Formats: sequence, structure tokens, C-alpha cells
Amino acid sequence: MAESKKGYSKPRTIVHVDMDAFYASIEQLDHPEYRDRPLVVGADPRQGRGRGVVSAASYEARVFGIHSAMPISHAFRRCPHAVFVRPRMRRYAEVSQQVMEILGEFSPVMEQISIDEAFLDCTGTETLFGPPQTLASCIKERIAEKTSLSASVGVASNKSIAKIASEIGKPNGLVICRPGKEKEFLSELPLSFLWGAGKKTVGLLESFGYRNIGDVANAPPHLLVETLGKNGIHLWNLANGIDERPVEPWETRKSISKEVTFERDVSSGQYIENVLFKIADSLSRKMRGLHIAGRTVTLKIRLEGFLTFTRSRSFPEALNDTQRIREQAIALFRQFERCDKKVRLVGIAVSNLEMKASQYTRQLELFRRGEKTVQENPRVDTDKLLDDLKQKYGAKVTRAVFLPGFFNKRDGPESKS
Repeated sequence: MAESKKGYSKPRTIVHVDMDAFYASIEQLDHPEYRDRPLVVGADPRQGRGRGVVSAASYEARVFGIHSAMPISHAFRRCPHAVFVRPRMRRYAEVSQQVMEILGEFSPVMEQISIDEAFLDCTGTETLFGPPQTLASCIKERIAEKTSLSASVGVASNKSIAKIASEIGKPNGLVICRPGKEKEFLSELPLSFLWGAGKKTVGLLESFGYRNIGDVANAPPHLLVETLGKNGIHLWNLANGIDERPVEPWETRKSISKEVTFERDVSSGQYIENVLFKIADSLSRKMRGLHIAGRTVTLKIRLEGFLTFTRSRSFPEALNDTQRIREQAIALFRQFERCDKKVRLVGIAVSNLEMKASQYTRQLELFRRGEKTVQENPRVDTDKLLDDLKQKYGAKVTRAVFLPGFFNKRDGPESKS
């Protein structure tokens, strides 16, 4: 039995909660006419030549082989009668917050790893919520009661097995691995269930004759190290049910990004720069809301023919204001040699992140008397004003440059040229 080396006197109770087909389930909840029908969240395949990818698929759509990250055109070919809806990220974030608040009722030690899943360390909470079966049932019932959505829950002595357990039970499942049964629990599962083993790693393991997790667990560790390097011993430990990683409430985000796929390939550099401005505006606002800033700005660009490139620039000072992120992304774009190829996608990522206290030291007024309107840091004041107005009035508040009359003047996807 694997026990933590961090001072636990008994096996931990780690819970992994994963919402079922989260985006798609919310759409079916909000639109009763979509229920029990194949539903795909993503771009509209009937517009823009089927650009974009699947963000989520209902279980009814998965029967047709549709899955997340699949090109939307492929999803349409597999199931043309499916309901296709555009993502509503604000709505999904709202429900996600409700779910995370519910999970916080069961343990203060929570690690959210995505918008729809989280780990809880519930070690020692038996006197409050009962044994693991009762605890997990309470979590599922509370989520269903509050959100009308289903969740799959896995419980184990460590994170990797708890996550595997929740995956095994989908949808609406509850699976528990008893302490001391970790290796037995994993033994017959396919290699794809091994958390941390991607497609390439699984393919490599299969090429050496490994067929399930038990095969990896029973392999000599030195052979895995020779094949996979340091990751070999890590996977051997996981295959044997050994995972010492704690639930970390404040896991550091490594990067934050946003990208746009054009409805059709674009040649106009001016239009692409306008889009980069819009991406920088949205991305920086999200960063300020999360109180994070980053030292590295990366431009992602995909040309016709799906050739994809990235270009980065780092800075001594972490930034999260719109203007500087925009300036650096555009500078990287102007330095990139496209060789007259059109552009299919552009994006901006900011990495080397750190927590950053608010730069806003005072309220910026719309109308001032008796003082100059030019501030010591005007870009921060402008960001603050726009953030406040968007918070109060919603998405209809925007920069004038993003209005259709300005934004689409040049050779953009909406033009006829």
C-alpha cells in the first residue's frame, strides 16, 4: 500500500470530481429541446467553410465518434443532424464557480485543474461526511441539487488513481479504489488510462510489448528508464499505484493564451494586426482579472496548408496591460516571413507568469475638473476604465477600433475580395 512520505499516519482520501460533458450538458440544461440529441459545442460547420474545432460533445454525439479537438467539418460529416452551438464561456464559468463552491464545502484543500474538474483532499473528514462511499454520494447529490448537472467521482489514496476512477465511471459514475488495492485496481486497465502517458508514450510502450498497466507495473524499472528516461520511473510508480503528489490549492498556471481561426485564409497584414489587437485586449483583461502577469509573449501563427509557427520575446518585467502585449505580438508578426502565404489562425500566449497585485491605485473618472487628464501611466488608466465599464455594462462596451465600421474595412474574412 502506497503511503505518503509527508507525515500522513494513514492512507489519504483523495477525491477527483469531473463534470460530465460539461459544456454540452449546460447547453442541454438551458435548452430542453436539445436534450437526448447529439450536440456539439464549437463553430458552426455551415458557416466559414467549417473552420474551427469541437470544444465539447454530448454523449449522444460521442456515439458517432465525435470528440473534443476534432475539426468541426469532420464532426459535421459524422453527424450532420447534430445540434451545433457556439461556446458560451461566461455561462460555463458561472456554473464552474457554483461547482467549485460546492466542493469547497467538503474540504478546504482543493486543487482545481480545469474549468470542470478538481481534486479534494478529504483525509480525516469521516466524522463529518462518513466513509468514502457516503462522501462521494453527498458530493454528487449536492452538485445535482444545485446545478441540475451530473458529475463522475473517483476516490482513492492518491491523485492519479482517483482521476482514473472518475474516468472509469463516466458518465454519472462513482468508483472507489480501496486502500491497499491500488495495483490490483490498475492492473487490467489499458495503457491509455495511465495518467501522464500520452499517445506517443503509449505507442512506444506497446511497441515493446506492454498491453496494460499491469505489464508496466511488473516491468523492471531500469528497462523503462532506458526507454523513457526519467519519465520511465515516474510511470512505473504510477502503474504500481504510487503517487505522492499532494493536492495543491494554489497550483501555478504556466501560461494563458487566446487564438482566432479565420473564416477563410487572410492575406491582409493590417487586418491580422487588428485581430491581434483584439486578442491582446481580451487576453490582458482576463489576466488582470486573475491578478497575473507574464514575462514572455508568444505569437502563434498558422498559414494555409496548416503550417504552424511560434515566435517569442521575453522581458525583465512581467506585464498584463493591453498596449504592451499588443505591441509585442504585432512586432513578432511583422518580423515573421510569410512568403506570401495567407494566414489561417493567429494567437497570443503569455507565459512565465507570476501573481501581481492590482496596478489600479485609484478610480479613473470619466469627467475631471481642476486636474490634467493625462496620467502618469495612461495605458493602465485606460485598461482600468474599460474593465470597470465592461464589468458594469457587459460585452457591448468596446474600443472604437473594434466596431464593424473600423475593424472590417481592410481585407478581412467578411470582405468580398
